[in-house]
Amino acid sequence: MMRRLRRSIFSFSAIATMVSATMAASTGCSGDNTLPPPEPVVSVETAPAKVQTIVDLVTAEGVLYPIHQASISPKISAPVRRFYVQRGDKVHRGELLAVLENKDLAAAVVSAQGSYDQAQAAYASATASALPEEVQTANLNLLNTRAALAAQQKLYDSEKNLYRQGAIARKQLDATEVTMTAARSAYQTAEKHLQNLQALGVSQQKKAAKGQLELAHGQFLGAAAQMEYTEIRSPIDGAVADRAVYPGDVAPAGTPLLVVMDTSKVVARLHIPQQQAELLRLGQAATLRIPGLDKDIPAKVTVLSPALDPSSTTEEVWVEADNQRGELKPGTTASVSITARTIANALVIPASAILTKSSGQTSVMVVKSDSRAYSQNVKLGIQQGIRVQIVSGLLPGEQVIVTGQYGLPDKTKVKATPANYNPGAKAGA
Repeated sequence: MMRRLRRSIFSFSAIATMVSATMAASTGCSGDNTLPPPEPVVSVETAPAKVQTIVDLVTAEGVLYPIHQASISPKISAPVRRFYVQRGDKVHRGELLAVLENKDLAAAVVSAQGSYDQAQAAYASATASALPEEVQTANLNLLNTRAALAAQQKLYDSEKNLYRQGAIARKQLDATEVTMTAARSAYQTAEKHLQNLQALGVSQQKKAAKGQLELAHGQFLGAAAQMEYTEIRSPIDGAVADRAVYPGDVAPAGTPLLVVMDTSKVVARLHIPQQQAELLRLGQAATLRIPGLDKDIPAKVTVLSPALDPSSTTEEVWVEADNQRGELKPGTTASVSITARTIANALVIPASAILTKSSGQTSVMVVKSDSRAYSQNVKLGIQQGIRVQIVSGLLPGEQVIVTGQYGLPDKTKVKATPANYNPGAKAGA
């Protein structure tokens, strides 16, 4: 009996001990000694801020034009007798391209030449012939009055000697003197009249003859020019881009007979906003990107318009490129990049790292040595493609987050891995 009682007491004690242990464990789980959950870590990609050379590019779309183009319209209306070129033919400056019908003009040239020759002969005759009849009469009158004056002078001298000898009266000498004075006056009048005729009459005659000569010469030159207009010549070196009519046709008014283009160089005509255009200078380097070509074409700025287009407030800019191989076709649309300026030793980061607040303030998230992300305000400079210049707010070598920074709270614990980003070599390398 005592043995059974001891077993019961032991079993009760064991059960009590288990219950006490269970209660103690339960009490410990619901107490204040629990551990906090681990801090979350956000995975991000970073890139370092690097010192590099960066260029400010002005980009625009433009259409290619030939460096020179001539739309050749005839100055006269006449059927085409013959073409000497086809589309695509290479031509040189002054080369004969076509001839218009010109038989009537050839006859006009012959007629004008005859009139000109006749006027030349008339002019030569007028300048070398004897004096006109009126001048001849005045000259004869001068000779007669001169002779009469000489006779009266001789008579007066004779009577004067007789008067001194007392052979004649004074009255007779005075009468002879009066007659001599009248003869002298008549001679002077005749001489003056002849001089006036020679100065005016001969001059007018020569002037009239010269006027006829010049008129005939002008008519000849006009006829020759009309004849010359029937020969259509190229004003530039280039290639025939278009031929509007066929032999026997008459080119309609305002329609070019031929179009010649010089495509040894091409020009991309751009329309640049005023703020960007102010950065451009003649001779600045540029590149053209043409659809279908896998390479950039080097070019340069050759024209900066002095005025803005009032409808768009843009400035027209011409960028010229060599085209000796003929790869660039006029009329093609080209993407143009112009190097406005180059900044060496600029601090550069990927543009994807930039965050912009509603106020316009720009910032980046920087991963510090404690593996936390911190927001830093930055001031931006120029941008080139996927790179942007940092003017202030960042130091070389600092790691900026390029992926995963949007909505990331300040001082967040992060796990950073390098981004697949290679912005280029360091300046001077």
